[in-house]
Amino acid sequence: QVQLVESGGDLVQPGGSLRLSCTASERIFGIYNGAWYRQAPGLQRELVAAITNPNSPNYADSVKGRFTISRDTAKNTVYLQMNSLKPEDTAVYYCNADLKIKPTIPVRNYWGQGTQVTVSS
Repeated sequence: QVQLVESGGDLVQPGGSLRLSCTASERIFGIYNGAWYRQAPGLQRELVAAITNPNSPNYADSVKGRFTISRDTAKNTVYLQMNSLKPEDTAVYYCNADLKIKPTIPVRNYWGQGTQVTVSS
């Protein structure tokens, strides 16, 4: 069964950078409407960034100017570049995307398993 797989989470010092990647576990026809969410301990999952149109991504106010979401359609991968990281960015980051497995199968929404980002000195 196809899964979304995130990678790139790590422990980083405040002010540092990380790039998260999200891709399908096997070859698929296409990836659409990618988004990144995060969930810190004791808090609800929140939307960090979303991309439905390559020219108009959306960001949570808390990450505007620091995070950049992008999509590589050739690699069927969604990225989240995170710069100037702060301790309050510490959370499990989840990828969410609409995948078209095959041309004859309708688009379906998938969640990844999450990747831990810890910002601490």
